Amino acid sequence: MFESLGKQYAPIEARWQPSKSDFGKICLLQHKKRTLVYLTPEKGAVRAAIVLGERAYALAMASSIPAAIKKMLADARPYAEGRGIRFPVSTIQEASVVAKLVEIKTTPK
Repeated sequence: MFESLGKQYAPIEARWQPSKSDFGKICLLQHKKRTLVYLTPEKGAVRAAIVLGERAYALAMASSIPAAIKKMLADARPYAEGRGIRFPVSTIQEASVVAKLVEIKTTPK
């Protein structure tokens, strides 16, 4: 499912670290020390978390991502590092949304 991210952003590193979730671990997918997305395994799905800076947020809001994701982004509190959202990923369509968000996040200035 997330193999395409590994191909597009090679080299990509999957770093596991402790988490407060029931699973107990969280996976950070990183490219050159930059965290692209956080993945937390759950029963029957993976919970993806991504943080978008203001420039990437504006690009996401102008993109074709689903309205539900745009609403989550709009409702997310803006912090210095950006706006963070979390959502379950259990289908190919949802995985493609994560890939699109990573693409937006890494769009050059």
